[in-house]
Amino acid sequence: MLNYKVKAVATNIRSKREQLNYTQEYLAAKLNISQNAYSKIELGYTKITVERLFQIADVLETNLTELINSEKAEAA
Repeated sequence: MLNYKVKAVATNIRSKREQLNYTQEYLAAKLNISQNAYSKIELGYTKITVERLFQIADVLETNLTELINSEKAEAA
């Protein structure tokens, strides 16, 4: 169940990034990480801290709740 929720958050992050037409490279630069490291976040391979989640929400101009809503990921 936890793994599903991690994947749901990763899916929500990717969906929001694509809605804004942002590239992985752009988000990675804003977060001061490599594109490869950012890609692993979207794939759900990397555990992210709450602080990093807030940073991602800020760059994506959204609130944290939208990113962690696992029901939203089911609909996507």
